[in-house]
Amino acid sequence: MTEAFTGTQVRAAETPLLDAGRGPELMARAAHGLALAVVRLIRRERGRVAGARVAALIGKGNNGGDALFALAELARRGARATAVLTGGRAHPEGLAAFTRAGGRVTERLEEADIVVDAVLGTGFSGEYAPPLPRPDALVVACDLPSGLDADTGTAGPEVWRADLTVTFGALKTGLLAGRGRALAGRVEVVDIGLGPHLPAPDVRSLDAAAAAALLPSPRDDWHKYSRGVLGLVAGSEPYPGAAVLATAGALATGVGMVRIVAPDAVRRLVLSAHPEVVGSSEPAGRVQAWAAGPGIADDAAQRRALAVALESGLPAVVDASALDVLLGLLERSAGEHVVITPHAGELERLLGDPSREAIEAEPVRWARAASVRLGVTVLLKGPATVCAAPDGTAWVQGEGHPYLATAGSGDTLTGVLGALLATAQDLRPVEAAALAAFVHGAAGRVAAESGPFGAGALAPAVREAVSRLSARAALGRAAGSSGR
Repeated sequence: MTEAFTGTQVRAAETPLLDAGRGPELMARAAHGLALAVVRLIRRERGRVAGARVAALIGKGNNGGDALFALAELARRGARATAVLTGGRAHPEGLAAFTRAGGRVTERLEEADIVVDAVLGTGFSGEYAPPLPRPDALVVACDLPSGLDADTGTAGPEVWRADLTVTFGALKTGLLAGRGRALAGRVEVVDIGLGPHLPAPDVRSLDAAAAAALLPSPRDDWHKYSRGVLGLVAGSEPYPGAAVLATAGALATGVGMVRIVAPDAVRRLVLSAHPEVVGSSEPAGRVQAWAAGPGIADDAAQRRALAVALESGLPAVVDASALDVLLGLLERSAGEHVVITPHAGELERLLGDPSREAIEAEPVRWARAASVRLGVTVLLKGPATVCAAPDGTAWVQGEGHPYLATAGSGDTLTGVLGALLATAQDLRPVEAAALAAFVHGAAGRVAAESGPFGAGALAPAVREAVSRLSARAALGRAAGSSGR
């Protein structure tokens, strides 16, 4: 599991160390970590550090100081290091070390193999326009791309996209969400000793090991009911395929049974694809969780079934068409156990006041705000999926593939999440949402191994993604039982 912190939290963690006079020590660790990351990049791209051209844009503050000390180390290794001082001056000790090592200050950015972006750090907020266009070179961001808000991930349109971001002390929330996810490129975290001083993380993110640990593990006493039964309200005459996709996603995730509530024609279509499913025209039978909304449109019977599902008090996913009538139903049914799965446009309609653009710019903020305002768990879809609970807990998952932007992908996600709510009942709904986002994103990458795909290819990829996670979990349990 990965933990991320706002820039504000990281600066607060640095304060007692700075007050104790340990600022030079922190800068030395950061600079050395940055230098090593650049060395690895140079060796991967051209083989030798000696003779490599490394240029930098240097700001006036500590961010520029970190980069100057790193450039000095690179120069001592034989790199040709140059720097442009964007503010006319720079960190005095860093600049002195840089020039002593043979680095040169230049008036303009010279042609280089790698350019280090070190103008602004975690204290920045507001508007920023780089002094020149992004160069045609590999860009390494020092702590974070200059002009990126470390707390939110917002950034102006001209902020440089980094190929690699070397961030210090802790991962920043702004590198995971909003435009920050795309601008950061690959991210490496350099430990500078802040761990004991950091508070609870702002957001968390599942990695493969953590996701595998959360999956329900097989038990000898399982039967189809104890393994998890999902009630699925999906499909209508205009949109029968949504029910097929959501059912396929649930079955591929490993639920014990799916009971689908749908019109006759939709049920026949689902049963032709998945004969193991039990179907009816209205809610009936025992279930552990509900998933409702894919393709129900304005079908009156399906909307009544949605109301029954929410009034049951069981964990429930509410998606797609069901979001259009959600607000009236939440007056009696709100709670953390209800997980809504809007994209930014749907969340705009639910909340009314923030625009879609504002939500996309600050997805963590608005997912949290929606969770508190509506009293439910929110899974906000986007390039990075944000899952938020009413108590402020938030997870950010960015495993997805661009090919997941296809009709029906969200229906499959609803099935995955519904299955997890039914089978992994010891998880908080926000954790199940984060796990569903991870599985869905991993499935997108599996499916993309064969090229562009439609949502119909996702269920087999979900099965493969879950299988890989299950194998990983089994290896972990085996290692643990052997004492290793």
